[in-house]
Amino acid sequence: MQPIEPRLDTKRQELAKEYARLTRRLSFIDLAIVSILFVELIFGGVSVKISSFLTFSQPWASALYFTILVICLGIIVMPLTYYQGFILPRRYGLSSQKFGAWLADRAKASALGFLLGLVMVILLYWLLDRFPDIWWLCAGISVVLLSLLLTRLTPNLLLPIFFKLEPLANVDLKQRLMNLAKRAQTQIVGVFTMDLSSKGTTANAMLAGLGKTRSIILSDTLLQQYTAEEIEVILAHELGHHIHRDIPKLIAVQAVAVLLAFYLSDLVLRTSLLPLGFQGIADVAAFPLLVLSLAVFGLIVTPFINAYSRYIETSADKAALELTGNPQAFVTAMTKLTDQNLNVADPSRWAELLFYDHPPYNKRVDLAQRYNMKVS
Repeated sequence: MQPIEPRLDTKRQELAKEYARLTRRLSFIDLAIVSILFVELIFGGVSVKISSFLTFSQPWASALYFTILVICLGIIVMPLTYYQGFILPRRYGLSSQKFGAWLADRAKASALGFLLGLVMVILLYWLLDRFPDIWWLCAGISVVLLSLLLTRLTPNLLLPIFFKLEPLANVDLKQRLMNLAKRAQTQIVGVFTMDLSSKGTTANAMLAGLGKTRSIILSDTLLQQYTAEEIEVILAHELGHHIHRDIPKLIAVQAVAVLLAFYLSDLVLRTSLLPLGFQGIADVAAFPLLVLSLAVFGLIVTPFINAYSRYIETSADKAALELTGNPQAFVTAMTKLTDQNLNVADPSRWAELLFYDHPPYNKRVDLAQRYNMKVS
């Protein structure tokens, strides 16, 4: 059997590299702005002054502090958010949204994020106040449980906030995907389409939800531009995670990371009480330090979690090839997705190590080529 010849669009790849450079720089600028703000709050004594006006009992003082911080931070980074979230994707042809529609989606996402954050802050400071010795353990477990709940609610509650979901009308394709799920021994409750074209030009497919909510969701852009074989092999990759039980493994890894993050944050809070003038670990003035500690740990550990993610994504690619026995469709699907979504096919080694949670295109194609030669 002849090697499969992928044909990437060189102009799209030039745009992809340019887009990746710009978005990465903007992310660094955003990170720098937020870091400077938090450092000033902590070491400039600003946080202590703000907390002196919040005479409520916990956790309500922390809830008000969180609200003030979110509003101020949102105003400060608003120009950057607008440019990065609206201007840049439209300039590179990834978004088709008008400003009003984008603003409405942004408002919904911000409101949802604020409500979830507020719930977590209230819970955290209730735990800090009532269980100061083991708050970090309870907080870590709570975050993991909340993450699982949100994952379960994704197809039924979260996605419909932003997209219109409808049952897949193509009966043949639906049956083909359901049969594929059966071969992968994965229970699926339904196959749905998502009107991604109402917002952008990218394509996507996912296996969303947990247990009785687990559903196959295909973007309409995928259905419009990909063959049934290509869609099948894309979904086979998602099913590969269930074959290898990757979801429980990822949950376990993330749970350990979350627990360790809260434990180390507890140590930071306790060692900083006297130097920074905090009244205790439940002092609302220490909230920026808690957030900064969690964020710094997240930045440090993310490359390691990404490395593990790339490993299991490669295993899922192998499963997709074995489930479908169609390396040609795998390569053409990856080529289309890479071009359409403006993904860089061959990032530098450093970029891959630091930022990529999936193997880059060239490595995925090499895997398919090796499988093709093995079965030929």
